Amino acid sequence: MADKKPKEGNAPFATRIDPTKEGLSQDQLHYIRQVELEQWKKKTQKLRTRNVATGLAIGALVLGIYGYTFYSVSQERIMDEMDEEAKRARTQGPKTGAN
Repeated sequence: MADKKPKEGNAPFATRIDPTKEGLSQDQLHYIRQVELEQWKKKTQKLRTRNVATGLAIGALVLGIYGYTFYSVSQERIMDEMDEEAKRARTQGPKTGAN
């Protein structure tokens, strides 16, 4: 386990190389750049999808809170109107010793 070198086999395609130290041709460097670009395109597409889904979820949450706030404020107005109505009814009612 202490030896981190890959086992030598018939297929050395899985070994890591350092492009700055290895003597690679321009064609090989160009191919490496193309492969890296394709990998980045795949990763960014997945990331973009996740970002859009997260943005939509956050937007829905914000709109829900905004809508609930308007709903609760409109309910408070109804309660205020009912309180004013009750106050008017008390003042217009018959006067007794309890009032």
